[in-house]
Amino acid sequence: MFAVRTLEFDRIVEALGGLALTPLGAAALARLEPAAEPAVVAELLAATSETVAFLESYPLFPLRAGTGLDDALDRLAVAGRPLEPLPLRAVADFLDSVEQSRAGIAGSSGRFPRLLALVTRLAPFKAEVAAVRRAIDPSGEVLDEASPALRSIRDQLRHKRQRLRDTLEQFVRGKDTQKYLQDQVITERNGRFVLVVRAEHRGNVPGIVHGSSASGASLFLEPAATVELNNDIVELEEREREEILRVLGELTDAFRARQADVAVATEVATTLDVWQAKARYASRLRASEPAFALDGRLELRGARHPLLADPVPVDVLLDPPARVLLITGPNTGGKTVALKTVGLLAMMAQAGLHVPAAVATLPVFRSVFADIGDEQSISASLSTFSAHIANIVAMDRELARPALVLLDEVGTGTDPNEGGALATAIVQHFQQKGAHVVATTHYDALKTWGASSEGVTMAAFAFDAQTYAPTYRLVYGAPGRSLAIEMSQRLGLPLSVVAAARGYLSDDQKRLAAHLARLDQQARALEQERSKLQRDKRAQDEAARALAEREKALAEREDRFNRRLNEKLDDRLRQARRDIDQVIEQLKDKAETLVEQASVRARTAGISTGDAGAARAEAKAAVDRIVERLRQPAESPASGGAAAARLAPVVGARVAVGAFGMEGTIVGLSGQMADIDVRGKRLKAPVKDLTVLGGPAAKPAPAKVRVNVDLQPREGPLTELNVVGSTVEQAVERLSRFLDDTLVTDVREIRVVHGFGTGQLRKGLHKYLKDHPLVAKFYLAPENQGGGGATVVELKE
Repeated sequence: MFAVRTLEFDRIVEALGGLALTPLGAAALARLEPAAEPAVVAELLAATSETVAFLESYPLFPLRAGTGLDDALDRLAVAGRPLEPLPLRAVADFLDSVEQSRAGIAGSSGRFPRLLALVTRLAPFKAEVAAVRRAIDPSGEVLDEASPALRSIRDQLRHKRQRLRDTLEQFVRGKDTQKYLQDQVITERNGRFVLVVRAEHRGNVPGIVHGSSASGASLFLEPAATVELNNDIVELEEREREEILRVLGELTDAFRARQADVAVATEVATTLDVWQAKARYASRLRASEPAFALDGRLELRGARHPLLADPVPVDVLLDPPARVLLITGPNTGGKTVALKTVGLLAMMAQAGLHVPAAVATLPVFRSVFADIGDEQSISASLSTFSAHIANIVAMDRELARPALVLLDEVGTGTDPNEGGALATAIVQHFQQKGAHVVATTHYDALKTWGASSEGVTMAAFAFDAQTYAPTYRLVYGAPGRSLAIEMSQRLGLPLSVVAAARGYLSDDQKRLAAHLARLDQQARALEQERSKLQRDKRAQDEAARALAEREKALAEREDRFNRRLNEKLDDRLRQARRDIDQVIEQLKDKAETLVEQASVRARTAGISTGDAGAARAEAKAAVDRIVERLRQPAESPASGGAAAARLAPVVGARVAVGAFGMEGTIVGLSGQMADIDVRGKRLKAPVKDLTVLGGPAAKPAPAKVRVNVDLQPREGPLTELNVVGSTVEQAVERLSRFLDDTLVTDVREIRVVHGFGTGQLRKGLHKYLKDHPLVAKFYLAPENQGGGGATVVELKE
């Protein structure tokens, strides 16, 4: 049993119904109620959550249902009875919208298994829908294209009606007949076209009279000349009606023959409509998916009442073994709203709805009861007290565990002493029956029992210590004061009355009030400390998040720098290979020319063919030796050309890679191969291709780019480059290295000082900057920063 009306769950259902896309979905939502089985509740919530996620990425389901769809679907079950054009068109449009919804879900990459499983049950109705739309337009008119027979009949009708109209027009315009007409119009009586003839001229126009005007002065006469045409038209109209009925019957039977598929489509559309309404309601409330606890824990943090325009969030907490929450505090403090919020959110969750709370963890209740407000019943001759007791008796009789019992001002409406005792007994009774109890009270007896009992949590709504204004914040750990006298003074009760009231308090009551005031003060102090700790934690989390983002950004910049450096090295290596290959090809060409010239000279001198061939081979071998030497690394200037004086390659030595003309450091040796670090890029090269430029340094510095992990700014940030006095080529080279170095810094703007001069240096640098991938834009510096003698460069993020 669920307190649907008391907690206003019916208003939630009404709001959901307003979000339905079809009458089918609206009807299903009107029957919505909380489920009591955990497995069912879990599946309902999973479907809602999946639909929320779907609608965040894809359009709303295009479900459509025209007027009278329910009746049209019911009439499909009646054999032999065709649907009218509009209901038939409504069925076709509805089934087509279901198919469009299926296609939209099927195209979602399989990320929504429940939606996909639901729509895979659908069978297509493309042929039936196309036939209806070909035969019936949106207004319900049956079109000529409905059938060849209908087109033929209507062609004949148009022809006959035109002939009839022409004949009657002759009567209307004719000089001999015009004088007999009351009005020069053609009208219709009993399905036949007639003229309006003056009664006194009845004999002057032969024909059949089909009636007269109210005064009798005019007759509606069908001329004899048009009787046959009218007969033909009446017959064709009857044939047209019969053909339309036949077409409608055929179209209806096409759906009727697939009633099982139509039923599945109806069921799927209804379910989709319910799911989308729940999902859109969750978005409207900014709600979140609740969790369910098997240990009986009830935790609502930042819970908002969904029916209030501007609700104040409240935290409601019950941790096992506690199953009773006693809420105290001043009137107008929010106790009743908190009570209703707990019950309403519990029922919403069990109906498969997201709930408006930052955190929501609840048991799955089999019954939710609420005794809230003034329950006086005049018709049943019950006082307020009697009505409350009758309600509690019904709760006890129908309680099914797990149960949630909400009691607002339990025991009110009678003598305070007896009411306090009765309230304590009622709360204890429901606690012993294993129910979760949330109760509000002003009774000191109930507060005292709660403060000294196991399994009971005390909480009070806080108030401003100076003005006694409510803060609507629930503070846990101690009972709160009712503040009836203080609130009365705040609301304007005369001070004399307030003073007299305080005088009537007994000594015990004054001591209790003072004790509760101390507890309030302690609770507020603890709450302030807790809030400070939470703020500190949030600040630490934010700092950690900022640090992680900073490290990620630096890592990305280092990666971009390394990629760009590697690309430049690769470009230079490829260019070096191309240059060497070109030189070798040129030398080969020259060698062949020399060999050929030697051969010619040998023939001219009378040398034998064998000697000439030997000379040619010897010359070619000599050239090949020259080419091979060119492929070897150039000797170090320090070697003085003596091979014996060359240093042996060792780890840490600076070497030149002969084939590439690049310098690096040996970082590893393996047989006849060496690993070489060239500005952070690893290369492999044969040992024989290396020229040692110098021995290992005492403490070789790694060439690899490092990032300062303590995030402290480096000394002398890279913000200015002076290239005055350099050639354009030198300045471009220095600027290229300078821009590369900025990749591992936070610098976003640099200044390049090039001077005025002839302007060639400035033009060359600007041409280089124009296509540089790191440059966002550049411009001449302001006057206070060098004017035309410097350029400001803004770098990309």
